[in-house]
Amino acid sequence: MDLLNTLVDKGLRRELPTREEALAVLATSDDELLDVVAAAGKVRRQWFGRRVKLNYLVNLKSGLCPEDCSYCSQRLGSTAGILKYTWLKPEEASQAAAAGVAGGAKRVCLVASGRGPTDRDVDRVGKTIAAIKEQNEGVEVCACLGLLSDGQAERLRDAGADAYNHNLNTSEATYGQITKTHTYADRVDTVQKAHGAGLSACSGLIAGMGESDEDLVDVVFSLRELDADSVPVNFLIPFEGTPLAKEWNLTPQRCLRILAMARFVCPDVEVRLAGGREVHLRSMQPLALHIVNSIFLGDYLTSEGQAGQADLDMIADAGFEVEGAGTSTLPAHRSDVAAAATGGGCGSNGGASLCGSGASPAEGDEAAGCGSACGGCSGHAPADRVPAAAQAEAGEVRPELVAVRRRGAGTDIAPNA
Repeated sequence: MDLLNTLVDKGLRRELPTREEALAVLATSDDELLDVVAAAGKVRRQWFGRRVKLNYLVNLKSGLCPEDCSYCSQRLGSTAGILKYTWLKPEEASQAAAAGVAGGAKRVCLVASGRGPTDRDVDRVGKTIAAIKEQNEGVEVCACLGLLSDGQAERLRDAGADAYNHNLNTSEATYGQITKTHTYADRVDTVQKAHGAGLSACSGLIAGMGESDEDLVDVVFSLRELDADSVPVNFLIPFEGTPLAKEWNLTPQRCLRILAMARFVCPDVEVRLAGGREVHLRSMQPLALHIVNSIFLGDYLTSEGQAGQADLDMIADAGFEVEGAGTSTLPAHRSDVAAAATGGGCGSNGGASLCGSGASPAEGDEAAGCGSACGGCSGHAPADRVPAAAQAEAGEVRPELVAVRRRGAGTDIAPNA
């Protein structure tokens, strides 16, 4: 296909495709799907070889977020039966992180809910970062705490954070239909604050919320303009008890086309296969590894992922390798610029966390965290709980396809990592 040849050539030169070309990727037929994956794979291998970066989420607090993000199981008014607990102590968070690192994770993503952190919360997270880095030499830490006030990104950087995540989620034109307690501009401002402070900026999207192809292209083009080092692509799982509980709009083929479009628009950044892969890609997850260069290991914020060992087996069986701690994730032209901006700190390995964990604040605290989150808390069913051919019809609630997390952080049960 002339389209794919053009997109490969542009991707190898880091040249931005046209909007029409990006839309054309989403419009390709199922007969052309393997050609699309192969073309995106050429771009992926140019900048990232056959390496797969593993990331591990630690939900620092869970439940009853004051924000109203329609996709989130922890939103204001959600009746989803998720875990509810307040802030983990630094040593508890460090212990949870260690499980992921032992499983091969290179980056730990610390997530907390709410509109944004107080200064007290920033101090608390700083102590948690210190505890994690003391126990796990060389680990990267990404924070996802919501909308940042002036100076907070710098304080997180000084505390040892390597990256900051805040997702745009959808296009500016449709954002008001998803969330009303904050704006699209608020999100952009926080990503810019993180970037300006020298943190590795991470921002992504959620597909499957009823958006159009134009919305998907708009948000990915916006992410390229923001120059995020990492772009997590989440696929909504409609969690019972949320406003989007009946939005089942995705097929494995559409998910792969969305990932490919993101790779062509953002050829040299960390494109991460994030929330919802188990439910929507199912047995086609290995094909996605030819497009993305990063995934989450183990469970998500409020839902369970497939077994960590299954992820490692999938990576090996597909002919890829887990990225080691001593390897820079980003290509040299990106990591050198980021390292110079931070004195050799965060930018050398771009990445991001799924955010959106919602939680009730501890007594005396204001609501804080990443309430403007991503699809990670929308639910993920482990592979052994989702029939290979499972596909819900639009307009149905399908709680049997979503497994609420009951292990790991905030529980006495061993984590999945």
